[in-house]
Amino acid sequence: MNYLVAVFPDRIKVEEAYTALEKSAINSTILGKGYKSADEFGLIDPKESARKQARLMAFWLVPFGFFAGFTFSLITGLDTFAWAGEIGNHVVGGLLGAASGALGSVFVGGGVGLLVGGGDALPYRNRLNAGKYLIVVQGSESVTRNATRILRQLEPENIQGYAEEISNQ
Repeated sequence: MNYLVAVFPDRIKVEEAYTALEKSAINSTILGKGYKSADEFGLIDPKESARKQARLMAFWLVPFGFFAGFTFSLITGLDTFAWAGEIGNHVVGGLLGAASGALGSVFVGGGVGLLVGGGDALPYRNRLNAGKYLIVVQGSESVTRNATRILRQLEPENIQGYAEEISNQ
């Protein structure tokens, strides 16, 4: 499946593009105010994806970190926190390990994606938030090629094609 995404500055231009595509029997979808939203279309929010991945990693890393910290303190016999006593030292070691697991889940599980963002979904979401409109065409390579030819005549702000790769696993 191939995708073609074109950005138009206003509603009139995007409706003109939609009509031109419709005349050529090309199905398309309009995203923007008054039409489908990015969430309704399935444009993934990279920040939400990063939060979800970080939570999933924390589910495993925090308990593992506690167990690792507790075990390390137990094996080494370090008396790092004299005020806590022998058992308290192991518990504090476990809590520090759990904190390390939580930190690891943020960095490894998607914290960087949360801070930086990623992919092409974010720029398209930003354009929608700025009041622009997107028109998306899904189909075979020949369909997207014909749609590109039609849309270029209408001078969109940006036009980008994507090919969905099929993995042989």
